[in-house]
Amino acid sequence: MGKPVLDIKDVPSPLQWITLSLQHLFAMFGATILVPYLVGLSPAIALISSGLGTLAFLIITKWQVPAYLGSSFAFIAPIIAAKTAGGPGAAMAGTFLAGLVYGVVALVIKKAGYRWIMNLLPPIVVGPVIIVIGLALAGTAVKMAMNNPKGEYSLLHFSAAFVTLAATIIFSIYGKKLLSLIPILGGIIIGYLYSLAVGLVDLSPVKKAGIFEMPDFLIPFVDYKVNVTPDLILLMVPVAIVTLSEHIGHQLVLSKVVGRDLIKKPGLHRSILGDGTATMISALIGGPPKTTYGENIGVLAITRVYSVYVLAGAAVFAIIFGFIGKVTALISTIPTPVMGGVSILLFGIIASSGLRMLVDSKVDFGDKRNLVISSVILVIGIGGAFIKVSDHFQIQGMALAAILGVLLNLILPGREEMKENMFQLENEENNDNVA
Repeated sequence: MGKPVLDIKDVPSPLQWITLSLQHLFAMFGATILVPYLVGLSPAIALISSGLGTLAFLIITKWQVPAYLGSSFAFIAPIIAAKTAGGPGAAMAGTFLAGLVYGVVALVIKKAGYRWIMNLLPPIVVGPVIIVIGLALAGTAVKMAMNNPKGEYSLLHFSAAFVTLAATIIFSIYGKKLLSLIPILGGIIIGYLYSLAVGLVDLSPVKKAGIFEMPDFLIPFVDYKVNVTPDLILLMVPVAIVTLSEHIGHQLVLSKVVGRDLIKKPGLHRSILGDGTATMISALIGGPPKTTYGENIGVLAITRVYSVYVLAGAAVFAIIFGFIGKVTALISTIPTPVMGGVSILLFGIIASSGLRMLVDSKVDFGDKRNLVISSVILVIGIGGAFIKVSDHFQIQGMALAAILGVLLNLILPGREEMKENMFQLENEENNDNVA
């Protein structure tokens, strides 16, 4: 990737520190506030929890892994389902459970190594599940884009979604350097300005809001009773298993960007524990689950600034932004069709990333085994199938698809074992290509 401008432990100058940290803040901002917007949580808490989670991650990884943790899109459908069944408290309890899963997996990896989890979750399982995560939300994105607040079709609202979508696509395709890494934020800004021009924005909440305001934290045993049910476990845990594979993928990419094997040092168990801790911190204050962000890895690759202090600075800025009432109020005035326009592209990209995983992993669909596993996951997940044992116990949608995918992969003959060290294998392939 070339010689770093600032290496992992390098401390930037004050001016560098501020500007480079703000770059990372803008890179994660649009996606991080979109998740709470979609599931009905506080964007301010999402910002604060992302900052606190990132700081916890950096500490747990011994300040050796330059990563930023933002809101996870994989948990959107489970959080909505949990909130519908048991209110915000159930969603937070489920989020905490997901973080605990990360902790357990980190402990097992420390004792037994990491290859077992890649054998459990190969691309033929994870790829289709990621496709399900994106496409299962397609209907939500379209309704947000074309309906007014009453739920009725509105061409005016749909036009705002189209302007937002067009702007996001233009930023994605034609944006240069950092601009290409913040298409979501750019699309939201253009869509917001258009909505303001056609009268879809009410700025009164911004005028009423104070400069500094205390966000609406959701504290367990204070704001809600904690009630962990079997169906809550089955709703959240399978998704946590899938996002673990996403985490491993990010660590492999990040290792190549910074030129160090982060899987070995500080160790995959530490980065997974950091991710899980960030998710548990988020659950304790009312925020969505956390995940390492590919957008911020992209910023690292382009700027060649790998300093963990820059990421820590972005985390501090996110925490401060969460307490600025004017910012929170401004976010709340973003019209639904603007978020819908962004979601159309974003959910599609999530689904496409699952397809890309299958292509990059050279999954052979001429093999009936692969065809069966992917077909079952896609139809069960997108179709919304569920197993209902009682009124209080059911496995549904994405969770059921993930469980069936794992089981089919374990049961059907012809499963290939992963034996090589993944980072070493990448280097060997690159050396072969150079030779």
